[in-house]
Amino acid sequence: MLFQPINKNYHEFCIERDKDLCINCKVCVRQCSYDAHFWDESRQKVMHDNTKCIGCHRCEALCPTAALSIRNKPSDFRPHKLWRPVFLQNIYKQADTGGVLLAGMGSPVDIPVYWDSMLLDASQVTNPSIDPLREPMELKTFLGAKPKRLSIVTDKNGKPKLKTKLTPQLELDVPIMFAAMSLGAINFNLHQAMARAATETGTAYNTGEGGLHKSLYKYGKNTIVQVASGRFGVHLDYLKAGSAIEIKVGQGAKPGIGGHLPGEKINFMVSETRMVPIGSDAISPAPHHDIYSIEDLLQLIYALKEASEYKVPISVKIAAVHNVAAIASGVVRAGADIVTVDGMRGGTGAAPAMIRDNVGIPIELALAQVDQRLRDEGIRNKASIVAAGGIRCSGDVVKAIALGADAVYIGTATLIAVGCTLCGRCYTGKCPWGIATNDSKLSKRQNPDIAARKLANLIRAWGHEIEEMLGGMGLNSIESLRGNRDKLRGVGLSDTELDILGIKHAGR
Repeated sequence: MLFQPINKNYHEFCIERDKDLCINCKVCVRQCSYDAHFWDESRQKVMHDNTKCIGCHRCEALCPTAALSIRNKPSDFRPHKLWRPVFLQNIYKQADTGGVLLAGMGSPVDIPVYWDSMLLDASQVTNPSIDPLREPMELKTFLGAKPKRLSIVTDKNGKPKLKTKLTPQLELDVPIMFAAMSLGAINFNLHQAMARAATETGTAYNTGEGGLHKSLYKYGKNTIVQVASGRFGVHLDYLKAGSAIEIKVGQGAKPGIGGHLPGEKINFMVSETRMVPIGSDAISPAPHHDIYSIEDLLQLIYALKEASEYKVPISVKIAAVHNVAAIASGVVRAGADIVTVDGMRGGTGAAPAMIRDNVGIPIELALAQVDQRLRDEGIRNKASIVAAGGIRCSGDVVKAIALGADAVYIGTATLIAVGCTLCGRCYTGKCPWGIATNDSKLSKRQNPDIAARKLANLIRAWGHEIEEMLGGMGLNSIESLRGNRDKLRGVGLSDTELDILGIKHAGR
């Protein structure tokens, strides 16, 4: 008896081809990495298979005659408030395969986006606004532990001199960094593009947990090297190559679990960098097997400080979970110079869909609580806070800094800037835009020169908008906004939500 998958016709997208416009040029056939388009020899024309379409829109974007449109499939299930179509489709898939549902990119679930319920203050008469085109505006940011007070002495010539010894700092011209995306999860062209764009704009990019290819060491001043549970690519030269070291304990898209890079993504370059055999799976365990307490974390932090000769700050990345404020406090007391908090809307190359969509909390709530907890305990100056997971625009950046962040990471926005359409199939290695793939033919679709220019443009554009928003609030530096929650007001939020965020409702 033949086994017919019950979900075969429950696909998400339909390809519409205008027969009058289609010239059978086969561009769509060549561009689709999922074989949704094909040449029908018997009919001598291009055909398509809707069940294979993932909604990446590449064929639509590159069709020379605009003959293609990608639509959501109009057919739907009977309306049911509890059993929404996604749950039916998931059950059909798992009944057919017996496997875990995988997902890429950020969580699409309908949870509140608190950025959209917060408004910024603006200056009027008594506190005039500042024109950033005519007056100095300072976006420079230093990440690292700060002293509680500075001691100034005068030298023999009567000039003031700083007596206080400062800890290592990561210097950024703008408070926006490219988030951790490993070599393997994305290809070398994108790693190179991020390194070049970070250098050009005076910010930093994070290597992710896949090590740093030797050809990118020259960008070390603008590189954050990551140490994750798998220790892929970690060695002494690597630790000394960057301007900061980040210990990845958790990730917003998949708190509490590890990572898995399929063997088909491990080519020679990834193998050389990660120090794993070509074609073998690279599995990061859920825990670091040398960290089972804050005391263990302390030992690793100081081991990395010793290895880097105390020349760079050490960051610890944690996922935004329900007790994140207490965790962050312990991380700071363990000696971390930077705490990165990654919210549940953060992107991922691959994660179990149930983890991505049901575990963790939004970055806005986590960030506000971490900042307040460190202030209440009198240790806020001992570490900088970096917010990640769902930063979509410069307005989100400004609101994050007002909530208490020193800087932010952008990951999904970085990929969108170079063409990503959020099709969410990163884990297949068939990325149509040449981003989350190491296929030699597909990865060529990302030109590192063009990608670097786009990323640099994005950082500059957001930087200009941040200056405009600061000026509109009557502030001339990003430092004046940090943790200044009086510059925020909430709209349509409950008293509990306002209390957690530490802001007032609009109109008050």
